[in-house]
Amino acid sequence: MNWQCNMKVSSLKDSLDSLEQVTFVLPNGSHVPPHFHVTEVGIITKQYVDCGGTFRKESTANFQLWSADDFEHRIDPQTIIKIIQIAENLLGLEDLEVEVEYQSDTIGKYGLAFDGTRFQLTPTQTDCLAKEKCGILEESEETAESNCDPSSGCC
Repeated sequence: MNWQCNMKVSSLKDSLDSLEQVTFVLPNGSHVPPHFHVTEVGIITKQYVDCGGTFRKESTANFQLWSADDFEHRIDPQTIIKIIQIAENLLGLEDLEVEVEYQSDTIGKYGLAFDGTRFQLTPTQTDCLAKEKCGILEESEETAESNCDPSSGCC
């Protein structure tokens, strides 16, 4: 399977342009209901100091999906592209990595991948960004590569 992980806005638009309908699949294999809405497209900028004392700043393109009781609602790929274009014009949205918010027990934050026909909401993880200062040994690249399974949704 040809997975495209850690999608950027340009890849999202290209993928949408190739589809007739949009499907999002959650990490557990269930689907976001087809009557979902795209309620927000924005830029999230996070400024922080990691546990090692390093200042960091990162920005992501944020998409919020929401489902209501309007079961006949369907948003087509071209409408989502138009929403993205509005965000590009009004917000100066750049070609940032995409994160998706979707309501479950609480607001879930996901990465985004595309398998050629469906968008996969991929799990996100916390991580220590100053492992060397915390005395945590890094996994070797060789070991990390051998553990990567393209079908896992995490590249």
